[in-house]
Amino acid sequence: MASLPIDSILPELLSTLKHAPSLLLSAPPGAGKTTRVPPALLAAEWLEQKKLILLEPRRLAARRAAEYMSVQMGEPIGSTVGFRIRGETRVGPQTRIEVVTEGILTRMLQHDPALPGVACILFDEFHERSIHADLGLALALDVQTHLRPDLRILVMSATLDGVRLRDALPDAPLIQSEGRVFPVETSYLRFPVDGPVESAAASRIEYALAHNEGDLLVFLPGQREIRRVASLLDGRLAEHVIVHQLFGESGYRQQQAAIAPAPAGKRKVILSTSIAETSLTIDGVRVVIDSGLARVPRFDPRRGMTGLVTVPVSRATADQRRGRAGRLAPGTCYRLWTEQQPLPPYPQPEILAADLAPLALDLARWGDPEGTQLRFIDRPPDAHIKQARSLLTLLGALDGHGGITSHGRALAELPVHPRLAHMIIRGRDLGLPGLACDLAALLEERDILTEGARDDIDLFSRWHAFHTGSGADRAVRERVRLEARRLADLVGSKAGTTGEEHLGTLLALAYPERVARKRDAASSRFQMVSGTGALLPPGSPLAREQFLAIGDTDGLGSDVRVFLAARLTREVVEVAFSDSIEERNEVRWVPEKEAVVARRIRTLGSLILSEGASQPGSAEGRAAMIEGILQMGPASLPWTKETRSLQHRSEWLRTSGLAPQPWPDLSDATLLTTAETWLAPFLAGIWQRTQLQKINLSAALDSHFRRDQRHALDRLAPSHLTLPSGSRIALQYEGVETPVLAVRLQELFGQTETPRIGAGAVIVVVHLLSPARRPLAVTRDLRSFWATTYPALRPQLRSRYPKHSWPEDPLTARPTNKTLRQRRG
Repeated sequence: MASLPIDSILPELLSTLKHAPSLLLSAPPGAGKTTRVPPALLAAEWLEQKKLILLEPRRLAARRAAEYMSVQMGEPIGSTVGFRIRGETRVGPQTRIEVVTEGILTRMLQHDPALPGVACILFDEFHERSIHADLGLALALDVQTHLRPDLRILVMSATLDGVRLRDALPDAPLIQSEGRVFPVETSYLRFPVDGPVESAAASRIEYALAHNEGDLLVFLPGQREIRRVASLLDGRLAEHVIVHQLFGESGYRQQQAAIAPAPAGKRKVILSTSIAETSLTIDGVRVVIDSGLARVPRFDPRRGMTGLVTVPVSRATADQRRGRAGRLAPGTCYRLWTEQQPLPPYPQPEILAADLAPLALDLARWGDPEGTQLRFIDRPPDAHIKQARSLLTLLGALDGHGGITSHGRALAELPVHPRLAHMIIRGRDLGLPGLACDLAALLEERDILTEGARDDIDLFSRWHAFHTGSGADRAVRERVRLEARRLADLVGSKAGTTGEEHLGTLLALAYPERVARKRDAASSRFQMVSGTGALLPPGSPLAREQFLAIGDTDGLGSDVRVFLAARLTREVVEVAFSDSIEERNEVRWVPEKEAVVARRIRTLGSLILSEGASQPGSAEGRAAMIEGILQMGPASLPWTKETRSLQHRSEWLRTSGLAPQPWPDLSDATLLTTAETWLAPFLAGIWQRTQLQKINLSAALDSHFRRDQRHALDRLAPSHLTLPSGSRIALQYEGVETPVLAVRLQELFGQTETPRIGAGAVIVVVHLLSPARRPLAVTRDLRSFWATTYPALRPQLRSRYPKHSWPEDPLTARPTNKTLRQRRG
């Protein structure tokens, strides 16, 4: 057996694990940690004939690691070494090393947290920070703390930089292995890629084949780009060059051919997703071409939807990819970006950006719905957890307190997303278990239709392609068939061959918040239960439907694009979601009508299923009327001179500092914001603006005052002053710092003291007027006015107003509001 770099640290690793329950191992790709560490641990005394569980993030890597270790031991798979991946188990009674994918560990822990018969859990490639790895580690640490202090936990990573494992394992020893990486010459583009990356990749592949030896490993973001590059290369490469496509959903034989050594005299070009970044050693690769892109899931908690987005890789990921060229000999890496292009230092942990519904269900099943008692490296985002728990409650998996229900436990037993598990179980209750399993398998996989047929968004076309093969991608169809059979076996059912008329029903059960109703007859715009708008592609036959079940969307803003949907009838909506349909009176203010409108509506979330006119209740009507008044503003109220005077007097007194405390605030702004308190009792029977004139606004404003406050208002800020002439003159308080008395000059003859208010504390501003009520002078000192200003005004007044008395000595004259003739009469 050839020596590998990891071999030199195996004695230290075994010695450390004798006494340390947890250990961190850092070893770069190619060091041999995946296939050398588990067999070495079999000799440990503390193992006591128990098993090792080795977690791999991908099915291909899990199977490959198990097969490689079995070959090295000279045994068939399923003997000492076995594996468990989705849809396939190869373990036997003698199996000591079980290689599993991460979700399987979670289910093992949920079924029996004590993990009887298991001595150690190894987390491989932890730097990838998958959500299953984060959850699995948190649960394993919880078990180690409370149930199994003897359980060993070994976390292996290509690098610990940016992984922050110390947050969860502060006391775990760290062992580092030096890798064996040959020098790799790295080349960048001079200018950024202009156009699709596929063209740049194809051109660089041709160049690399002509200028380098060995096989090529080309990293592309997804299957679509892989297929396009393969199509571009068709007919352009020499006959001895074989092009392979490698991605997670490719068939086992196709994957084996891609990673196996090239036949003699042949060269390989392997077009791969990120599946080949780590874990897999591909013999013969001397050249890496890196697009610098990856396709990752991103969850939008606002819409409650997950979509795949293409993002630049991190520097750490780019270095991992480059290292693939130097595993066995010096190599070359061509990067399809400029050297100046910035990259994030590390990939984002999946737990921060993924749909957390499966995680939230696992936490509830664990008995810690909030996950507060678990040691997560990164806490799940609150908004994502809240959205996940809301969905699980909608599906009936959680109760009102966040605890798991019996239905939730049933969902957790199925190895699919809770949405699909709910659909399968409800489908079984409806007598459609086979169809539900078929549909779950279809929804789990990428699109079954061949690339040219995918513009059709109708789910029926996928179901038809699955059952007839017409228009189907054969490899995808076979994977869907196997998964549908596996799910059917789990629920004790047979495959579904009929019932296509119920596709919409089942899809709606999986995505209840995406049940949609057409907005108007002339468009292809729908509104979903969640409130989000949905836009169908132009020309889609589904645009004729009134109701749709929507399964796949993408986009931001008020409308999302629909990529998968099925017909739905009103009758199905009414029956399938009867428990969620609400019937209520909706009373609201309609600005266009300036009136309160009431209607009886039946709703499913944001969808209105039916409506009819009704009468507003008193409380609802008043609340809606208040909303209308808030929109129209204070001018909509029936103000009179008297009510405005009351408001202005009170406000002057409040702001002058003379008011007893506390004092009510009658400003327009406060009156509006508090209208529900003081105005609502006076709105009985008032439903529109024209009826506001019925309000007794004087009584409504008076309701702000206690009796002593009302008396204080009249005493300190009177509305009128009675003059010696007998006239009762209104004081002006609006918009002035000091109240104003506007009065004809003659009515103040003989008065030397300027009028005061505020218990004598405030001298009013006197606006002296002519008999025609035109302004003559402004004063706050009548004595000074009579002595200095009046003598100069008297000749003008006598000339202009000869019918009025203008005595030479105003201080001895009698105040009057009459002309000379009226006085003589």
